[in-house]
Amino acid sequence: METEPEPSGPSAVSLAECGGLLFPGQPYSACVLKVGYCCPQPDGTAKADGTITLLTGPQNILVDTGGPWDRDFLLRSLQERGLSAADIHVVVGTHGHSDHIGNLGLFPTRCWRWALTCAGGHVRGQPVSAGGSVLIVPTPGHSGQDVSVQVTGLAGGTTLLVAGDLFESCKDEATWRELSLNPAQQQLNRQRALQAADVIIPGHGLPFRVCRETIETNGAGPIFPVSLPKNKL
Repeated sequence: METEPEPSGPSAVSLAECGGLLFPGQPYSACVLKVGYCCPQPDGTAKADGTITLLTGPQNILVDTGGPWDRDFLLRSLQERGLSAADIHVVVGTHGHSDHIGNLGLFPTRCWRWALTCAGGHVRGQPVSAGGSVLIVPTPGHSGQDVSVQVTGLAGGTTLLVAGDLFESCKDEATWRELSLNPAQQQLNRQRALQAADVIIPGHGLPFRVCRETIETNGAGPIFPVSLPKNKL
């Protein structure tokens, strides 16, 4: 089936794994603990695992936990950074698929936030502060209840977006629609994310830098209520 081409806008460049997984900043820094992947199989299925990202600062915030098979890896990765599961203050699941929230059981007393359903009387579909420069924003489309996590105050004035499966990977134009519950809604949120973020951490690939000289809004302004810094990476 033919699909509409994605509107033109900022291009993206994947960051090299050797130096593209740690993003220092104040008050929060971001670190990709595991790069997600999606590998097509001969039988037409796909073997996939979600990206796991840790934000450290006034609170320790884990964005996605990977699949159940990542349990030992996740605990070991935290331990290597001087942390345990008990040291995580907030767990954010970008959406409800098992390769992204398969280890919520490791954090039974933590504050969980995902799927646009937020505790504490927050309005459904509205951004929610996770503390300081961290904002949980609704970005549905891949599923009906996706969220992304925006982090400001990183080195060079960088704004980072941990996007879940809003973006599968840096170069996913040929595949993301096949996995989308609502392609039109997801496309709109993808364009808005590219307008607002300097670096995007996708759900199944390496982080990538957004390269833009001009921003095309396609009739939709940024959904993230922050000033948009120039790309300084």
